[in-house]
Amino acid sequence: MRSTGVNRRDVMKRAAAASLLTVPAVGALSSCASGGGSEDKTEKGTKSKKNPLGVKDNAPLTVYIFDGGYGDKYAQYVTDMYGKRYPEAKATQKKTTKISQQLQTKIIRGKPSADVINNSGADDMTPGTLVKNGQLADLDELLKAPSYDDPSTTVEESLVPGMREMGAFGTKGCYQLNLAVTVYGNWYSERLLNDELEMEYPETWDDMLAVCRKAKSKGIHGWSYPGGHPRYMLFSMYAMFAQVGGREVIEAMDYLEPNAWKHDAVKSVFEAFEELVAKKYVLTGFDGTEAHTEMQTAWTKGKCVFVPDGSWVENEAKDTTPKGFRMAVGATPSLDKGDALPFGTLYSPPGEPFLIPEKAQNVQGGMEWLRMMYSKDASRNFFNEVGSIPVLKGAIDGMKLPPGTESAQKAITAAGDNIVIPFFKEWYGQLFDEDFNGVMGKFMLGDMSVKQAMDTMQKACDRIVKDPDITKVKKA
Repeated sequence: MRSTGVNRRDVMKRAAAASLLTVPAVGALSSCASGGGSEDKTEKGTKSKKNPLGVKDNAPLTVYIFDGGYGDKYAQYVTDMYGKRYPEAKATQKKTTKISQQLQTKIIRGKPSADVINNSGADDMTPGTLVKNGQLADLDELLKAPSYDDPSTTVEESLVPGMREMGAFGTKGCYQLNLAVTVYGNWYSERLLNDELEMEYPETWDDMLAVCRKAKSKGIHGWSYPGGHPRYMLFSMYAMFAQVGGREVIEAMDYLEPNAWKHDAVKSVFEAFEELVAKKYVLTGFDGTEAHTEMQTAWTKGKCVFVPDGSWVENEAKDTTPKGFRMAVGATPSLDKGDALPFGTLYSPPGEPFLIPEKAQNVQGGMEWLRMMYSKDASRNFFNEVGSIPVLKGAIDGMKLPPGTESAQKAITAAGDNIVIPFFKEWYGQLFDEDFNGVMGKFMLGDMSVKQAMDTMQKACDRIVKDPDITKVKKA
């Protein structure tokens, strides 16, 4: 398939520039036609100013939402909007944690049971494969349509930059759109760090070790992670790869270049985290099916200082977060004075993806549902429900922000141009969800050396390169 034609440096500059606008974030798209039959689709309605996508007003609509950290109430708001706009249509919303198990086989067989899918969670589908097989709808028509609130602005223009590349999967099309700006990094309690430990957020790795050392003296672990999902550790490590070695390090990872995971910068970062393990600064366990929430509860109860997580954590952990916890996120500490990028380099991509099957019964309705999701009302409701930053420009201007979200906004603004996005995570989901998950599990328990971890991760990438059934994204 064709290359995306991505100029990563331009993407990063645009993403950083967006962070200095009304909403610090990243996201937006464009695309073209895809293959796949249309004989099973609902007949289109008539296009008009009020119905720019030509939705048939009595066609049923089925929406599937991942029942994870964000829950599904924010999506029900959009589904209710759709029902009010099209009262003759039966708009149904369902939730599940088993997106792939329940939906992917039906999509492959050409008989999808959903018109809009929130493809998220540990059991998400592999969108790149679906794109290759012509099984996902191209969303170009939606992106060129007038935005829900302002007909003089397209949907694409209303969103912040970054999602185009995330949803391209090696084509000129765009088959996935995201909902939220996710800020990954080292999440912590300001009360525990600043008040109880009387320490500042560590800007260097030596400072990080000092925090962990003091925490240990008080019977508190410096770090923890979900043993059932150890790949979370990469949420804290990824930006550090770029910070130590420069953007070319992570570009090599994205494009599956030979020995990308054997770069000296990767080795240095792994060695830094290996020291946390060796000095027993890491609280382990949490290996059950709800490993991430179990870990988060231990964290909110003050058993550790830092956890690798994303900005959904504020909503996901709200029931166990005590008053005055003052949740915050910190960017990657500098490893040493020779780092290529400064302290504050941040891993902050658009997240929480949505897609529409090519043979969905109501493709036009699915795109209209997404257009409504990118309305100001729905975006502000999303923020009110889950506390995360929506990708609609200016959506939460003037709103009171919870501590974690306020901290995330400050981190994006402070990062400026130094925002990094791991495209390989979207392009080759198996690497992150399966191969790297296993490596990080063994590494964080001290059962795999730095060299073994790097070698195993590189072998996994090399396997993807040699697999003729996996579409590879090439540099422009």
